[in-house]
Amino acid sequence: MNVSTILYLPFSRTAGWKELQQRQVSIPALAWLIVVPLSLLPPVMLYYAGTHYGDDFVPSFADRPWRHITTILFLAELLTFFVMGWLIHSVVHSHQMSISYHDAYLLAALAPLPLWSSSVVLAVPSLLLNALAVLMALCISCSLIYHGLQGLCQRRDDDVTAMAATYTIMAAGGLAWGLLMAIVWAY
Repeated sequence: MNVSTILYLPFSRTAGWKELQQRQVSIPALAWLIVVPLSLLPPVMLYYAGTHYGDDFVPSFADRPWRHITTILFLAELLTFFVMGWLIHSVVHSHQMSISYHDAYLLAALAPLPLWSSSVVLAVPSLLLNALAVLMALCISCSLIYHGLQGLCQRRDDDVTAMAATYTIMAAGGLAWGLLMAIVWAY
């Protein structure tokens, strides 16, 4: 699978989804090869932002215990992967669609990639730029979930059932993401 196919995943139900599904990468391999390394990116970038230009970013940003916050954030991200895989499987089955646990966890591993990648923007001390990057990544992540459900569940374009399942998964993912951000700001 080439990079252009991977970049096209959020925008098509056909590009690459069958190939990913046929590879049958185990759930532990998904966790070790995709989730663990890429979920390290936000805590590392947040630690960098908090310790290098803290108050330039947001007032009283530098005064936080970044080692503890970023460790908790990383562990919460890992937990979220396992919960979201189970949730995707449950939601899809409650909407009378079919998806294997493997495919549900594949989608749970791929869906946060745009959000994890957007943390690179934390290298720039601009709250507006970072907020825009996160919003754009959230939109791409939602599109990835929708087209992933269409591709992995063999649904057609404009399928209302896939849309309903996507909205439910997005709502749960948004809640999980909000809780992760609350951890950062409340600690």
